[in-house]
Order: sequence, then structure tokens, then C-alpha cells
Amino acid sequence: MNTTAARHAVYAVPALWAGCAVFAALTAAVTTLPPHRVWGAFAACGYAAAALASLAATRRARRFRRFRRFRRTWRTRLSRCGPAPGAACRSGPPPLRRTPSPRCTPLTRTATYLCCGSAALVPLLVLAFTHSAQEEVHVVHRAAARLLAEGTPYQSPGRLAGADYAAYNPYLPGMAVFGVPHQLIGLDARFCFAAVFLLTFALSLRIAGARSVGRRTLLLTASPLIALPMAVGGDDLPVLGLVCLGLALGCPWPPSSGRSPARYAMSAGLVIGAACTLKATAWPALAVALALLAARGGRLAVLRLLVGAAPPLAAGLVLPALADGPGLMANAVRFPLGMAEAASPAASPLPGTLLAGLGPAGHLCAVAALVLAALLTAASLLLRPPRDASRAALRLALGLLLAMALLPASRFGHAVHPAVLALWAHWRTLDARRENRPDTRPDTRRDESAGPTPAGRSGAGQPSRTPPGTAVSPTGPHADRDERLPAAPGRHRDVRPRGRTPVPTR
Repeated sequence: MNTTAARHAVYAVPALWAGCAVFAALTAAVTTLPPHRVWGAFAACGYAAAALASLAATRRARRFRRFRRFRRTWRTRLSRCGPAPGAACRSGPPPLRRTPSPRCTPLTRTATYLCCGSAALVPLLVLAFTHSAQEEVHVVHRAAARLLAEGTPYQSPGRLAGADYAAYNPYLPGMAVFGVPHQLIGLDARFCFAAVFLLTFALSLRIAGARSVGRRTLLLTASPLIALPMAVGGDDLPVLGLVCLGLALGCPWPPSSGRSPARYAMSAGLVIGAACTLKATAWPALAVALALLAARGGRLAVLRLLVGAAPPLAAGLVLPALADGPGLMANAVRFPLGMAEAASPAASPLPGTLLAGLGPAGHLCAVAALVLAALLTAASLLLRPPRDASRAALRLALGLLLAMALLPASRFGHAVHPAVLALWAHWRTLDARRENRPDTRPDTRRDESAGPTPAGRSGAGQPSRTPPGTAVSPTGPHADRDERLPAAPGRHRDVRPRGRTPVPTR
């Protein structure tokens, strides 16, 4: 990186927070949804404060680096002047004041985290206590009430006849569990969504061998990618956290630790199986995990993964399907595919939604394109299975991106899945490269207590350049020639003929 690029790179963090502030302000100004407007108003102030705090820290760091460069230059000039003479050398520079280092001071870090927290925590508290949320939060609360009262989170097809989209529950049976605390103690489901995501995502980074787990988790949570859905809805967050944790358990770090790839396969199956009981977007993760463990551990790892995924799938999907099969089919299958009497409010201008709006033929084309994309993704997993968690996360992100684009009823908010999976894969790959990077710097140090270097060898295992037949003295080759003496940085070295006084050179 050249000097200009390095100077511009220090402003990357302030520019990032400034961009987040602009996005939040535009969201508050353009949206017609009250929860999004509240989040945008609070988040814009928080991001702007974070940008100013990081900019102040960056400018202070640049002033400190200029001070150190100035002091180092004058020290070099004074050392070259020597003991003799000149008025300028005797006077030297004016006395300099010592400046403390600005790197990661506790005050700067605390201010930045408080500013970022105001973009995620404050809007969540305001919206939760004012009972303002997107429709999916109310759907989860009603599903939990029906689960406690009737034993099923779904209404029957007969009761859904003539009802609008608010009567449907497009989630799988496990999602209703997050609404149970609301029915018992009045706790909003968004707090449960956020807690599960924070715990599982941080644990996935820890298992994957990433650095700065807490800082990365908090900064991701404070970004608009997570802060916006966490405040207004958040039903995708627990699914996302469980999927990342399952992929991390399928390929723990470090891979060369001597542990069997099938050791954590059962735990990975348990976690991904729990995610598959929440939303249908987690089912591709099960296929990707199967391909990953088949490539790494063979049949034993695949078997252990299926054994681990069997209990949550049986309790959260099979038993509800046996108890209320028609209700599950009408709510969780027909309604998301656009085959129910009521139309889904998810109508972002994506290819699948645009095709479905052309009529029955267009809807059939959208479903056919979705099935074709699923078959192509499955074929890629069979032909070239991923062999580490990062590649598996990227493959899953690509599959979810295609599904989001081709679903007959979809929205831009579903892009949080491929975006976070790609970021998780990038962090894991980056830290893995840092751990595996070899130290290519030559080790020129020599242990004086080990005695002289043997003839014909110089350094650690490197062949000597001494011609055959040349006598080598105990002090090293070419003992009859001059040697260079060490000197302080910024000064010329002295050449001393062996056995004589040093002779200065210029």
C-alpha cells in the first residue's frame, strides 16, 4: 500500500459510519412504515456521533504520528552532527512536549460503542415498549397464544377461508416458541430473537477461530444490516445465528488439530436441525452441511449429523405435522408460495415477484425457476462439495440469494442471510490466513554459546559460499579482511581493519 492509499485508509471507519448515518436518515425520510421511521431517526443520530468520534480519534492519531516523525528526524540530524560544532547543532530543536498515544483509548472505544448502541438498542427499547413492530412480530405472538391454548400454532383451512394475510402463519412450528415469553411475562419476542442471535453468532466466531469475537459481534449488531431488522422485526436473526453456529461446528478451527471431523457432527446436526424448525430458509443449510461433512469425514460424519438433527426435527416438525397437517400445509407451504386465497404483503420488485404478477403462467414460471435453481445448487454440492466452513457459507449464501430473487413472494430484507454469511466466511478466511502465514523473515541471529560455525556451513542449514580449500578461522570466514562495526540507526558504519583502531568512513 502506498503512502496516499494509507492516508486514505485511515478515514475508512469514519466514512463507513457516515454512510450508515446517511442510510438511516434516508430510511426515516422515505419509508411509510412507522417502525422504520422511528429506527431511522434514532439510528441517524447514533451513527453520526460514531462517525464524529472515530474521525476525532483518527485526526489525533495522525497528529501523533507526525510528532513522532518530526522528533525522529531531529534526533537523526543531531546524531550525524557529532560532538563538534555548529551553532545549529548545539542549540538543536526546541523542547518537545510528550504526547500520549491515541491508539484505542478507553474513552474513544466507549464513546464509539455507546454511539453504535444507540442505533440498535435504543430503537429496540422504544419500539418494544410502544408495541410498534412489523406484522411478523404480532404473527409470532398470536401463534404462541394458539399454541398454548389449542396445541397448534396454525389455524385450520376452514377458519382461513375469506381471511386476510394477517390470519396466516408462514413460519414453521418452532418459531412460535419465541412468542411464549410474551404470553407468560409480557416479554417482546424481539428480545428473544436478539439474544439468540448474539449468543449463537459470537459462539460461531469463537469456534471458527476468529479474532476479536466480542468487538466484531457488537459492530455487526450495531450496523444497519442487523440493527434495522432487530428493532422492527428480527425473525430472521435466530435462524441466521443457528446456521452460522452449525457450519462452525461442522468444521471447527484449527483443522489440523488431530480431531476427527465427525467429532462435532452430532452437535452441528442438533443446531441446524433446530434452525430448520423455525423457517424454511434454514433447509438449504442442512444440505450444505451434509455436503461439507461428507467431503471431510465420510459416511460416519454424515450419519452423526443426521442422528443429531433427528430429535429437533421430530419434535418441532414431524409431530406438529401429524397433529395438524392441513393447517401446516395451508400456512407454511401454500401461503409463502402464493397459492393461498390471501396474497402475501411481501412484494419487493424482485424477478420472482414480477413473474408471479403476470398471472398463473408467470407464477408457474417463477416456481419452475426456483425449483431449477435448487436442483442446480444440489448438483454443485454433489459434484464439487465444499471442504471448509468458509466455502460452505459462501455456497449457502449464493443459494439463498437465488431463492430470495426467485420466490413468488419475497422482500429485500431477506438479503440479510447471504450478506451476513458472506461476512462470516470472510472473517473466518482472513483469520485463518493470518494463523497459517509463514514467517519468511530470515533469522540472522546466532547463539554465541554454540561455538563457531562449522566449515562449509553458514547460518541455519544454508550452504556456505566459501570456496573449497579456503581456510576458515574460528571467528568466521575471511578473517584477514576488514569487518564492519555496528552503528546506531542513521549513522554510517565504521570499517575496522582487524587488530587496528577504527577508521571512520563517509
